[in-house]
Amino acid sequence: MRLTTGELVERAARLADDAARAGRAHVLGITGPPGAGKSTLAAALADGLPPGAAVVVGMDGFHLSNAVLVANGSRDRKGAIDTFDDAGYAALIDRIANRGPGSPTVYAPVFRREIEEPIAAGTAVTSEPLVITEGNYLLAPGGAWPAARSRMAEVWYVDLPEAERLRRLVARHQAFGKSLPAAEAWAGGTDQRNADLIATTRDAADLIVEWV
Repeated sequence: MRLTTGELVERAARLADDAARAGRAHVLGITGPPGAGKSTLAAALADGLPPGAAVVVGMDGFHLSNAVLVANGSRDRKGAIDTFDDAGYAALIDRIANRGPGSPTVYAPVFRREIEEPIAAGTAVTSEPLVITEGNYLLAPGGAWPAARSRMAEVWYVDLPEAERLRRLVARHQAFGKSLPAAEAWAGGTDQRNADLIATTRDAADLIVEWV
């Protein structure tokens, strides 16, 4: 469904209002393949809502560290579904979804692309009625991903024409230090295998967002 940013913000605002009335935080998931614009949309939603209404928590904070990936022999597949701490992510989403008035602050990790590592306690979730979480595997059927999904009020799948998605993805890899050939190889290799897997979860979303 092609919706404007304003229309998406209105839908997110309704979730925030529902959460405020219920006295319990609501979690909105944003998923889709690498380069589709998940982080950009999550930030636009949070910025479009009143101050204090929403906070963004990224799934990427649950990347396994480079040291663990090297030890596991999976450093060259970083970003694949098995290179995340899915149980840790599910536990965090459960804590967030259980928050009510007076609940203690929940701290979530963040992923820093400039160093390619997760950082603990990078985001504070305080009294916001809506928590927006974005990541690749929110609708994956295996592991602990379904437990995380069960605590989300809605999950939106961000769709983008393939050529534009790949263009943005290559540009992002270049912006964080990869040469053009290396960026194209990663986008067409590891990233594409992940994108193909994520595409199989598309029909499980509550909303397909054709957002550019």
